Amino acid sequence: MSELKSPLYDWHFRAGAKLADFGGWDMPIEYPQGTLAGAPGGVIAEHTAVRERVGLFDVSHLGKIEVTGPGSLEYLNSVLTNDLNRIDDGSAQYNLICDVKGGVIDDLIVYRRSVDDLFLIPNASNCAAVLAVLQVGAPAGICIVGAHHNYGVLALQGPLAKSVMSALGITIDFDYMAFTEGLIPGHEELGSVIICRTGYTGEYGFEFVPPWDKTLPLWELLVSEVAKVDGRVCGLGSRDTLRTEMGYPLHGHELSLDISGIEAGAAWAVVLAKPEFIGRQALLALKEAGLKRTLRAIRSLDRGIPRGEMSVLRDGVEVGVVTSGTFSPTLKMGIGLILVDPSIKVGEKLQLDIRGRISDVEVVKAPFVESHVR
Repeated sequence: MSELKSPLYDWHFRAGAKLADFGGWDMPIEYPQGTLAGAPGGVIAEHTAVRERVGLFDVSHLGKIEVTGPGSLEYLNSVLTNDLNRIDDGSAQYNLICDVKGGVIDDLIVYRRSVDDLFLIPNASNCAAVLAVLQVGAPAGICIVGAHHNYGVLALQGPLAKSVMSALGITIDFDYMAFTEGLIPGHEELGSVIICRTGYTGEYGFEFVPPWDKTLPLWELLVSEVAKVDGRVCGLGSRDTLRTEMGYPLHGHELSLDISGIEAGAAWAVVLAKPEFIGRQALLALKEAGLKRTLRAIRSLDRGIPRGEMSVLRDGVEVGVVTSGTFSPTLKMGIGLILVDPSIKVGEKLQLDIRGRISDVEVVKAPFVESHVR
């Protein structure tokens, strides 16, 4: 059992969720039944609910860091790879924080409240490392605070997310990666809640960041509305199959201290034109020298299921490795992401070594299924 627990841990435990360690936190992988009593549970049922209706996730294990004070945006821009000047107040941005060698310490979302007030959501296991880097380099007058236990994070994802929001009287006329912050009509007792048009599933959705002690009542409110449209509470097992179908990177798999953002298909979030950020010189040199490996997507041509760390072969010669792999509940076949020689192109046939058995795969273009985030 992990030492850290979500504010919804008791709810998950009573619901019979299968719990496992995620970055030191006990979090649900899947539930034995759906939101409605007697409805089927499990990863496939939860995954399907998100693609076809709506699902609700507890992701309160994600980190939270507050950066405030004059010059906060300028300072973060000197550390992170993306350009926070490209977004306005009330918008969020995907970012990477690297070491001096260009390796990825973490990928995270930055909420820009103002140039002097920014809110970061890193991954659970990397939050302490991100906080340390930011605090060590911070100029005087900039306050950087770890707020991991100050807020919960809930994700409402799927085509019927709009219906759930409308039923709650929440205005949803804001763009993808934009956010609002305030009281929920008729539920002012929940306090001020950040609501952002983000997610990690490829479906239309929202993420809620409520005060830690208001996470349970907000969750119960959302569960009641999700049940009315035959939605599901969902665990992190389906979150992983959903993100893999979209080709989204996961730190520790597609991104790491040994795998740079420009190798992992996240070059769009690495603005080398900026004069400064940690790792810029190393990444510039890597790009100028030419990449030796890059991320590609594959689908199985037989019954094989790609899994992380499997060797990727071309005509019997190893050319790379699987970074993530799973059975796709939507496509009913094995899919995966591979880090391979850049000469390998879409349409090429490769092989996987599955415990000594050769499985045939084809390189395809990600995402595996159509994105509906907008």
